[in-house]
Parts: sequence; structure tokens; C-alpha cells
Amino acid sequence: MKFFYLSTRSNDDGFFEIHERGCEHIPDPVNRDYLGPFNNGDEALRKALTMNPQSIKCKSCCQVRKSTLAAIKKEL
Repeated sequence: MKFFYLSTRSNDDGFFEIHERGCEHIPDPVNRDYLGPFNNGDEALRKALTMNPQSIKCKSCCQVRKSTLAAIKKEL
């Protein structure tokens, strides 16, 4: 599980980004709301859309990364 946050300030395009806890682009604590633990950015987005219909996933930390079996075993 990963922990996700929703920015309370919009980006330049008027959207509010979802970030994983360790994202290099995550806003300061006063400029974000905790969404909760989720398996991936898509699950976090479903929750965020109930809070703010202008929510989107961060392109840096919430995009689906294709992993090979070897890469998954290496992480373990």
C-alpha cells in the first residue's frame, strides 16, 4: 500500500494533483489533504474525484509502471 495526498492548490491548468507520499512534487503539508492508503494512483483518483471533480494523477509518481517479473522479484 502507498499513501496518497490531494493538493489543495490547483496546477497551472486548473487541476488538483494526487501525489504519493514520497513524490518530489508533493506540496507542503499545509497545501494538501490526506486521501489514504491505496494500491495505486487509480484507486486514489476514485476517492479524490468524490472530494474534488478537478482531480488528476501526478504524471511523475502516479502513472502505471510496467514491471517485469524479474524487476518485481528484485524489489522483494
